[in-house]
Amino acid sequence: MKRVIALLLFCIVIFPCPSSGRSLHDEQLNSGIKNTDPYAYLLIREAEPGRSDRKTLLREALMYSPDLPAVYFELSKASFNLKPEGVFESVDFLLQGIAAYKRNFWWSFMMAASLLASLILAFFFSVLILLFLRLPRDLPLLSHDIKEVKAKMFLLLILIFALAGPLYFIGALLIITGFYVKKWDKIVVYLYLLFLLISPLVLKTFSLIFDAPVSGELKAIVQVNEGKGNRYALSVLKGSDNPVELFAYALALKREGRPGEAIDVYNKITEVGKKPLLYNNLANCYMAVNDIEKAKELYQASAQLRPRPSVFYNLSQAYRETLNFDRGEEYFLKAQKLDNDAVLSFRRTAGRNPNRFVVDESLPVSDLLKYAMGKTKNISTMGLSSVPPIAMPVIALLMAILFVSLDRRFKNRAYRCNRCGKILCSICEKHILWRKMCSQCYRSLVKLDELDAKERIARLLTVYEHRQGRRNIIKVFSFILPGTGQIYAGSILPGLLTLWLFLFFLFIPLTNKIFIVEMSGFSHLWLNLCSFLFLGLVYVLSNIVTRRRLAKGWL
Repeated sequence: MKRVIALLLFCIVIFPCPSSGRSLHDEQLNSGIKNTDPYAYLLIREAEPGRSDRKTLLREALMYSPDLPAVYFELSKASFNLKPEGVFESVDFLLQGIAAYKRNFWWSFMMAASLLASLILAFFFSVLILLFLRLPRDLPLLSHDIKEVKAKMFLLLILIFALAGPLYFIGALLIITGFYVKKWDKIVVYLYLLFLLISPLVLKTFSLIFDAPVSGELKAIVQVNEGKGNRYALSVLKGSDNPVELFAYALALKREGRPGEAIDVYNKITEVGKKPLLYNNLANCYMAVNDIEKAKELYQASAQLRPRPSVFYNLSQAYRETLNFDRGEEYFLKAQKLDNDAVLSFRRTAGRNPNRFVVDESLPVSDLLKYAMGKTKNISTMGLSSVPPIAMPVIALLMAILFVSLDRRFKNRAYRCNRCGKILCSICEKHILWRKMCSQCYRSLVKLDELDAKERIARLLTVYEHRQGRRNIIKVFSFILPGTGQIYAGSILPGLLTLWLFLFFLFIPLTNKIFIVEMSGFSHLWLNLCSFLFLGLVYVLSNIVTRRRLAKGWL
């Protein structure tokens, strides 16, 4: 309730005449403002399920914010019914909402942040669970090796890297486990070391995720480029020398009725580099000061660099303004041929106002993201490392080199009997028996004449109880978390990948609650639904595969 009241007060302050309906919308379009998200969010909250005018309110919200994914998603829910036309309409609105991500920086940014956070957290927790399951089984093997061969204490050298922080302590424990896994399962160790190698980039991205929403410059640039407001940019970006900031500042000047000042700023940017977006917007400024011939020249230059529907549409408007209707129609058809939907959207907002007569180009979401990455200078290690980010890849390489060298040097290592689980090594046994069995299990299965019947049956019962208990543990682990049963059974790489995938889908709804778009309270509900669907699919398939492998004796 407090959030709704806050949004209402914000709308009253920013838009003092909300009751004026279409006239207010026209006034905003005259200022280049095509997205009024706070008012649209307010309308969405008013359009509660059960209201007779729900779809009317939502369509009004769509008129005020055509680039807001939340409006399309709410319309999708409001349109859904069991009739075929209801289903198709609902799906159509859902797809339009997903397509709107390309036009809305913050929704795209927060979705990417949620997916990235889920991916990294899932991998990190998968490794922690792997260590929780494997260390109780593998540390006794290391202890046995050290007792038999004192030189194997060098395997503990890897723990020195724990001084570099928690990330490296986990890596050191994973490497110790890696000494006692199968050849292909060692890929898990290298995956974690690769993660440590790129950890500065990962930490920089996380720093960006938390820094970007509080950056005044980025907020101002997004507001202007997405047609949400101009005045904040005029106060924040004035005096900047960054090309992206200057582009947004010039666009805000032109939309606020100061095209002469905007021309000076655009000319300053063109000194750095010639881009089609600049020429198009500069031409629009000359259209605003009624220098149509100069505008035509700049439109042609923009079209030569990269033909776009907006440039050809603007050219058609310029030629029609000089009563050359044939050339105007020619360029209009060219614009339609490139993107008819874009031309339709241009015509829907067309008017005699300079901000509606021709179309301004804005920076794509990819350029805004690149700008945000460039603004993030400080990288926080979040307490996971005690060394600076620049040293983290070096330590990861040293860990990899030490792991490879120690793994090659110490060949004969302890192992567990495949039948009863007893710890053995080449020193305990004169030779490794068939399928790594201890001597007692070997005699009870192969050398039948060396044991009497009672002793052999007792041994077989012991082996059966051990293996049955192991199978039950694997089933319980798989039932709780897919992949953990395989990790416990020694099939580490497939188990980790399954667990990682399951946790990834599990974390998505949680991170969506954290990375919400601004203060709207809306999250990516369609993404949550997809994650729950795939979560169930991974869970069912993993349990089916694990139980089949147990039945065939492969685990």
